[in-house]
Amino acid sequence: MGQQLTRTTKSVILFLIISLGFALVWASQSFASDTDEEAGIQDTIQIQDTLEIQDSILRQIEAFANNDGEQAWSYASEGIKRRFGSSQVFLEMVREAYPAVHNATQIEFTESVPHGTFQIQVVKLKGPEGKSWDAYYRMVQVEDVWKIAGVSLQPADIGI
Repeated sequence: MGQQLTRTTKSVILFLIISLGFALVWASQSFASDTDEEAGIQDTIQIQDTLEIQDSILRQIEAFANNDGEQAWSYASEGIKRRFGSSQVFLEMVREAYPAVHNATQIEFTESVPHGTFQIQVVKLKGPEGKSWDAYYRMVQVEDVWKIAGVSLQPADIGI
C-alpha cells in the first residue's frame, strides 16, 4: 500500500507540474498577444498623427501659395499667434523670411519624430528659385488638432 500511495503521489505531482507548465505557457502567450495588440494600437495612433500633421503642413503651404493669410494663420500654434499678433504680419514674415515655404514648388514628407509633447516632421521643399531645403516643422497637438509651432529651414544636401 505504501508503494501504491507513492506512485499516486508521484502521478499527482507530475500532473500538477505539467498543468502548471501549460498554464505558464498559455499566460505568456496571452501576455505577448496583449503586448503585440498594444504596440499595434500605438503604431496606428502614430500613423494617424503623422497623417494629420502632414495634412496641416500641406494645407498651410497651400494657403501661403494662395496668399490666404487667414487660412495659413489657422494652422499656427498659439505661441506663433502671440509672437506675430495678426495673420497679415505672419504672412508677410513668411513671405520675406521663408520663401521656400511660401512659394514651394515641390513638397516631400520624410520622417516624423515624436518628442513627447511635440513632434518634428521633416519636409523636403524646393523653393521658387529651384533650391532644395530641409524644413523641420515643430508640431504641437491642441485639443486633438495638430498646429505648427515653428519651422527651421536648412539647405538640403540632396535635392528632391
